[in-house]
Amino acid sequence: MAPKLKDPSLFKKDVCYVNGEWVKAHSGKTFEVNDPATGKLIGTCPEFDAQDTKKAIDAAETAFETFRHKTGRERSKLLRKWYDLMVENHDDLTTLITLENGKPLADAKGEVTYAANFFEWFSEEAPRIYGDTIPSSVPGNRVWTIKEPVGVCGLITPWNFPAAMITRKVGPALAVGCTVVCKAPGETPFTALAIAELAHRAGIPPGVVNVITALENTPEVGSTLTTDPVVRKISFTGSTAVGKLLMKQCSGTLKKLSLELGGNAPFIVFDDADVDAAVTGAIASKFRSSGQTCVCANRIYVQRGIYDEFSQKFAEQVKNNFRVGNGFEEGVTHGPLIHHRAIEKVEQHVRDAEKKGAKVVVGGHRLESLGPNFYEPTVITGMTPDMAMASEETFGPVAGLFPFDTEDEVVKLANATQVGLAGYFFSRDIHRCVRVAEHLEVGMVGINTGLISDPASPFGGVKESGFGREGSLYGIGEYQVTKMVTVGGMGQPLQK
Repeated sequence: MAPKLKDPSLFKKDVCYVNGEWVKAHSGKTFEVNDPATGKLIGTCPEFDAQDTKKAIDAAETAFETFRHKTGRERSKLLRKWYDLMVENHDDLTTLITLENGKPLADAKGEVTYAANFFEWFSEEAPRIYGDTIPSSVPGNRVWTIKEPVGVCGLITPWNFPAAMITRKVGPALAVGCTVVCKAPGETPFTALAIAELAHRAGIPPGVVNVITALENTPEVGSTLTTDPVVRKISFTGSTAVGKLLMKQCSGTLKKLSLELGGNAPFIVFDDADVDAAVTGAIASKFRSSGQTCVCANRIYVQRGIYDEFSQKFAEQVKNNFRVGNGFEEGVTHGPLIHHRAIEKVEQHVRDAEKKGAKVVVGGHRLESLGPNFYEPTVITGMTPDMAMASEETFGPVAGLFPFDTEDEVVKLANATQVGLAGYFFSRDIHRCVRVAEHLEVGMVGINTGLISDPASPFGGVKESGFGREGSLYGIGEYQVTKMVTVGGMGQPLQK
């Protein structure tokens, strides 16, 4: 069913990109990558280990010594060329994403555009990296700061956005003069390898960008990146549990860290909201990529005065406007989940809610006729705080609707979690908008919108959702260190 690539050379099997060359694992081992929609084999990739990873780190270290001295304008032109190549190969990258991730073509197309835009954004930031001149408190001293690249960066990316999570990390790293070793996700490595091929064509110097793969050896590769003293920075997107492990491993060499970890996003609809707009926003936030994003609405709180109206309209939209199937089929809006573990968690959350008194009004079952990884888009009403979905991230196409009475109550419910990535709410009261936005314990707030991702906006969380920001002006600083320079004896009078 999948269309053939216009440029088959973008489909890199059994090789990784290290030091400007396509290489196999020294052991010769590979792992299989399967289509989540059909279960069929897509291809195989190298099972890199510590020795292979070390070679990539060494290549990045060597390349850093020259790449760090390129001007911002030179780095800008390289990133711009890489962006142009992603745009030129938009259709093939879309095909690869749908093939290995399962998301429908429309979603995959949107991701390719979003991913490419990070290269465009950071190509424009690269020539505009400034230090500061600081008035000294000591007479005769002159003080200024220089922004320098941190060094070799280890980037570990997830499967849910096979293209965008790589470009969001690589873009700022290269913009400031860092070199990278990127560990591609074992579930979706082919998109990352295609982007690496485009880096090669763009003229990115050997060793500046290295893309490696592993599945069974992922813990070994991660440990190598986090413990090698040559690597000065780790950026990771994934679960909170793995983020904590990586942070512990990094402590031995005190690496700079960016962690974008799990979420449990509240989506609040107040009774003064535009209900139709809130329904549209909730649909977009909850069911994007079949609910498999870290900023998806996980708990939808609706004020009791409009609860029935909202629930009815929301359920009708899900029931009548969605079509589940293979992402390559025309008209499909939602594809499979990534693997059987994702299906099991969704099923567990639905059955737990039912057992504790909630009502499934739409969906609620596996779609085994389509394949083992398909689940119906589901709406559940009558949710209560004791249900698993209130405290655990579902990461699937299930919307649980919780009633609430007061503003104070719902903010306490929204904050009653150890994570704090994104939060959303709908209201037409400007005073309420400011109050609630200031009291939500999250790193990102969407007001009267369910979509907040933008290369120009800082992306990241608080609490156990991690720290650091990606995208935007702030994303640049995550890959820099600040050097202070003080020059003394400068207060002398003019010579006569």
